[in-house]
Amino acid sequence: MTATSAPVVQVRDLTMAYGAVDILHGVDLDVHRGEVLALLGPNGAGKTTTVEILEGFRQRSGGEVSVLGTDPERGDDAWRARIGLVLQYWRDHRRWRVAELLTHFAAYYADPRDPAELLDLVGLTEQAGRQVERLSGGQRRRLDVALGIVGRPELLFLDEPTTGFDPEARHEFHLLVERLAREDGVTVLLTTHDLVEAERLADRIAMLVGGRIRAHGTPAELARGAAAQAEVRWTNPDGTPRRERTADPSRLVWELHRDAGGPIAGLEVRRPTLEDTYLHMVHRPEHAAGETNSEERAA
Repeated sequence: MTATSAPVVQVRDLTMAYGAVDILHGVDLDVHRGEVLALLGPNGAGKTTTVEILEGFRQRSGGEVSVLGTDPERGDDAWRARIGLVLQYWRDHRRWRVAELLTHFAAYYADPRDPAELLDLVGLTEQAGRQVERLSGGQRRRLDVALGIVGRPELLFLDEPTTGFDPEARHEFHLLVERLAREDGVTVLLTTHDLVEAERLADRIAMLVGGRIRAHGTPAELARGAAAQAEVRWTNPDGTPRRERTADPSRLVWELHRDAGGPIAGLEVRRPTLEDTYLHMVHRPEHAAGETNSEERAA
C-alpha cells in the first residue's frame, strides 16, 4: 500500500538516559499511515527503549513524540484501543482455550473483529478449542497477532515476531502481515533481527545504531547511501574464475563485454543485499554516518 503523507508516528529529538547512561541521542523518526516500517539495529542500540516509549510503557528523557496524534505519556484507554501489540514473548494465558481467550479480549473493545472470522484470518479455526499451551510456536504467534488486532488497531507493533519459527511458519506469518498492511490498511512498526524478513515486509527501513538513526529508506536507497558495492563474477577465457566488487557494476560489465568483444562466460552480478548494507552501517564510524544523513530525518 502506498503510504499517505500524514504521519501516524512522529518523533523529534528523542533522548533517553538511565542514570548517567545515555541510550537514545536525538532520534528522529516518522511512520506514515498504511506503511510497514522496520526498525533495525544491533542489541543495545535502543530499539526496545524506542518502541516502549512509542507504546506508552516508558517515559522519555526529552524530545517530542506523537503517536496517532497523542503524546504516549498522556494516552488514555481510547488511545490504547487504537494500538495493537505483538510482544516478543508471552507466558500467560496458557490454560485458556483459543476461541475463549480471543472472545474475552474482544469484549474490551467497542468495535472488535468477530472472533470466529479472526480465527479464520490467522488460520486457527481448527485450533479454536485447543488450550494455548498446546499450540505450536507458529500457531501461538498467529494467536498473538489475533489478540493484537482484535480491536481493529490503526497501528500494530510487532517485536521480533518470528523468533524461533521454522521456514513454513515464517512464510505463513509473512503472508498474514502483508495482508494486514496491504488489504486492511494497518500501519505496522516492525523490529526484527531477520534481515530477509525486513526486506520482504518493509516499505522503509530505519537503522538505529548507538542510539541514533544512522540511515533510513528503502533497501535500494540504503544501499546507495551506504555505497555498498555489488559483486561481479565471470570466467576468463582460460577458465579462471574472477570476481570484483564495484559501486558501478553496469560499467564493469560493459567494459568486460567491450574487451572480450562478445558474451562473457559465467557472468553474474550480485547486487548489495540488506545484510551488506546493515553490516556496513553498523560498523561504519559514527562521524561518517552522520556526514551522510546530517540533513535528513527518517521521514
